[in-house]
Amino acid sequence: MSMQFDQFNHGIFLVAVLGIVYDPHTKKILIGKRNDDPYVKGLSWCFPGGRPSYDDDLEASLQNMIKIKTGLKTKVERFIFARHYPENPEILAIYYLCSVGAKTDAQAQDSFVEVKWVKPTDVRDYFTTSLHPQIWEFLQSLD
Repeated sequence: MSMQFDQFNHGIFLVAVLGIVYDPHTKKILIGKRNDDPYVKGLSWCFPGGRPSYDDDLEASLQNMIKIKTGLKTKVERFIFARHYPENPEILAIYYLCSVGAKTDAQAQDSFVEVKWVKPTDVRDYFTTSLHPQIWEFLQSLD
């Protein structure tokens, strides 16, 4: 039985899982640049991730999407925070801390046109969309 989601005016979200990929050796995180995001107007730099598949759990989907977009194998360490975007309140973003193995030479692939390792507190120099205070506080704790 298929549901007609257009009948709802709240409570139905497009879910995105996002990884704050942290390299403890360099104390940097990985961000990726997108062009013309179809869901969030003005989005450029962001954390890697995307919409999870129905076949895998959220963490496995996230690991797969990070590999597709950056070539990196990661491990999901823990859940951090969930929020919706003021730029598009229909999107529910779920953030996870991810660790990276010995290979840290990420390559922009799929929807990313560029990837970059940056200090956690430098994301404000790159992000063009809102950064929730709890995510900002978490990033500061990594710096």
